[in-house]
Parts: sequence; structure tokens; C-alpha cells
Amino acid sequence: MNFDLTDERQMLQDGLRRLLADSYTPAAHKAIEEGDTGFSADIWNSLAEMGVVGALFGEDDGGFAGAGFDLALVFEEMGRVGAVDPLIDTAVLGGGLVAALGDDGQKKLVDEVIGGGAQLAFAHVEPTSRYDLARVDATAAKAGDGYALTGRKAVVVNAPAAEHLLVSARTSGKAADESGISLFLVPAGAAGLRLRSYPLVGGGQAAEVTLDNVPAELVGPEGGAYEAIAAANARAVLAISAEALGLMEVIKDLTIDYLKTRKQFGVPIGKFQVLQHRMSDVALEVEQARSAVINLAGHVDAAPEVRDVHVSATKNLIGTVARLVVEESIQMHGGIGMTNEYELGHLAKRLTMVDHRFGDADHHLERFIALAVA
Repeated sequence: MNFDLTDERQMLQDGLRRLLADSYTPAAHKAIEEGDTGFSADIWNSLAEMGVVGALFGEDDGGFAGAGFDLALVFEEMGRVGAVDPLIDTAVLGGGLVAALGDDGQKKLVDEVIGGGAQLAFAHVEPTSRYDLARVDATAAKAGDGYALTGRKAVVVNAPAAEHLLVSARTSGKAADESGISLFLVPAGAAGLRLRSYPLVGGGQAAEVTLDNVPAELVGPEGGAYEAIAAANARAVLAISAEALGLMEVIKDLTIDYLKTRKQFGVPIGKFQVLQHRMSDVALEVEQARSAVINLAGHVDAAPEVRDVHVSATKNLIGTVARLVVEESIQMHGGIGMTNEYELGHLAKRLTMVDHRFGDADHHLERFIALAVA
């Protein structure tokens, strides 16, 4: 099987790698950490101008790519620099769902996203949902020509910077039913909408969201949003898994360089056989993770019963390998690996947090077993 990139993807990778290397300087990282939005508007605009956001959408939605391998390519490069831009939240989740379910008027928002002029956040997770996509307690009631939303949403990434929230709420059924879930657009600053913002450990911003009879606009069919949410979530798992792969690769390279330069007893510590064996184990597991990402990229648009097995298999493996890579790299670096001034510190924190989005390793192991038995 040929895993070489097409000419178009090779050009995208080369250009994106150069752009990110020039953009994500130590000064840029510091400015982002001290800012209020969790990302750099200048870097975001550069990504949009280069067409990176458009690469996450298909031609029918105004983009020019959008396949699983396009997502994997973009997010692996983002991971290599520890990028914190909200591509998953604005493009893969928010923009992807509006593109899938929105009417012609609502889809103009997708054009704004691709052009870099709009920020979105997907408010779906709730305090009691625990990775269950069907667990939605927030409710939507008819109110005149629109709807009014009531409920709470947790860890809504990019909410502080978003012009619109895409909110899931139940229009019928019980709290864990797949049917009866609807999607709604809510403009930032809407009456009854309250956000409690905070920084995330791995970079970026999120918010706890409270909805109290918030006016909202229905997106897609009433009660029929679950399948689109599951499909967008699968693409988000691919994106964050590819980002984790990029983080693993650069952490591995940093650790190898450190082993070659740090001396103990007059020789580089990389000469010690026990550290060579540990580094070999890390390299082997990273290659295993790469295979899993490639496999998911090829199945992310498959039928749900096929797609979901690969989603859980990949996310479980990525979470397990990410923990190994972080622990081994920190241990082999020693105290310097925990300092903010050293690049590894930010990369390790971001890689650690990968396991806590879209289901951790334990959750996906249980889900994989259940899907395999079914």
C-alpha cells in the first residue's frame, strides 16, 4: 500500500510547516498565554489566508479537501509546534455541523469560518454526560418563531472568543436517548446566556455555559441531530489524534537530542543502554500510533458501525501512548522537562490533555469492546 502524500497534500504540508515554524516563536507562545482569547488572531488569519481552514471542508461546503487524510495532515503539523488555534472547535465541530445540517442562510457562516472571519464553539458536553454523546439534559422549548434554551454546558472550548455558540438541546425524549436532540445557533451576548471563562492546562480557553431561556435558531431538523454530532465527533477524534501524533514526534526528537547532549560521568547519557532501550520503546509506540491515525483517516467517513470501532480503537491507543511518551520524556529529561522556559513543558501538558477530550483511553476501551461484541 502506498502511503506517500499526493502532490497537493505535499504542497500543503510543506507550506503549513514553514508557516507554523515562523509563527510559533517563543514570543508568540508567551503572548498567547498572556492574552484573553487563547490563540493569536494574526496566526489564525495566516492559516485562513493559506487555505488551511478550507482544507478541512469539502468542495460542496466551500472548501477544497476535507477527507480524513487532509485532517490528519493538517493537525499533525499543528501538533508539531504545540499550536493552540481552535481549528477543531471552529472548523471541524462548529463549522462541520453547520455545513452538514444548516440551511442556505446558515451556511454563509461556514464561508466566514473558511475565510477566517468567524469563530465558533460547540456547546454539547454537560456536567453529567461523561463522554456520552446522547446524554443531553439541556432543553429547548418553542418561543414564538424560534426556541428558548435552558440548561448547562461544560468545558465549551473557544467559547470566550466565539461569535456564535452551536448548542445541543433536547426537544423530545429522555436524557440519554439518541433521538430528540436538536442543534441551535446562539449569538454571543444573547439574553440569558452566561459564560464563566478559564484557561485550559494545555493552552486555549474554555467556559462553563449557563442557558436561561436563551433565544436560539434551529439548525437542521428538530430532534434529528445525533447522527451529525456523532460524525463530527469522529472527525474531531481523528483531528486530535493526529495532533497528538505530531506532539509525540517532536517530544521524541527533543528527548533524543537531549540524550545526545546531556553528559553524565563524562559521556552523553544516550550512551547508557538502559536509556537506549527506553527510547526504542517510545519510538516503537509512536510508530504504532501513526498506524492507528492512518487507519482512522481511511475509515472516518465509513458507515457508523464501521467508523465507530476504528474511532475507539484509535483514541484508546493514542491515550495510552501519549501517557507513555510524556512520562518517559519527562523522566529522561529530569527537572528541566518540567520548566515553562523549556519547550517540552508546554508540549507535554498539551499531549497529556489530549486524553481528556472526546473520551479518555478507558472510556474508548470499554466502547471498543462493546462495539466489537455487538
